Amino acid sequence: MIIQINTDNHIKASEELAEQAKATVESTLGHLTEHITRVEVHLSDENSDKGGSDDKRCMMEARLEGQQPIAVTDEAETIDQAIGGAADKLKRMLDHTLGRLEDR
Repeated sequence: MIIQINTDNHIKASEELAEQAKATVESTLGHLTEHITRVEVHLSDENSDKGGSDDKRCMMEARLEGQQPIAVTDEAETIDQAIGGAADKLKRMLDHTLGRLEDR
C-alpha cells in the first residue's frame, strides 16, 4: 500500500507530519493492505490565516484493486484530528464496500 501525502500552501509539509499521517493510515487501514493499492491524503487549511474552529480539512482517497476510488473528508480543529477522523471514516467505508463485494 502506497501512502501519498499532499498539502496546500497553508499547511507546512514536514517530514514529521508525513510520518504521523502515514502511521495513522497504516494503523487504521492495516488490516486492508491486501485490497488497497494506494491511499492519497490531502491536507488543507480552509481559513488559512483567519483561524476558526473546524477549519483543518483532510480528504483521503483509497484505490482498491479493480474498483473505483473511495474518498472521504473530515474537518476538525487540528490536522491530527482531521487525519484521524478521515481515516476512521475511510475504514468504515472500505469495510462496508469490501463486505458487500464478499457477499456477492
